[in-house]
Amino acid sequence: MVFAARVERSTLTLTGGAMRITSKGQVTIPQAVREAAGLLPNTEVEIEIDGKQVVLRPAPDAPGRGDRLVEHLRSLRPRFSMSTEEIMGLTRGDDARGGG
Repeated sequence: MVFAARVERSTLTLTGGAMRITSKGQVTIPQAVREAAGLLPNTEVEIEIDGKQVVLRPAPDAPGRGDRLVEHLRSLRPRFSMSTEEIMGLTRGDDARGGG
């Protein structure tokens, strides 16, 4: 399905058909809509229901992309700690006590 998008101020108008909700309750949000709303992959969202209208927006307190990246990198740190001197000793071929 191809969508055409037109953005005017803060309003995005899509033409090209309706989206279908799957049996699992999922719907694919067109790329133009995701980009206009700043919805990146793994963005946490909140949903507001106003009558029969559904509003989807990024969750205000959710960690941002940078926060998630830093947390991931921290999780990759080794589970042990060595001093810089111990690491340099290993690269030079010194024994673990730092001797020569």
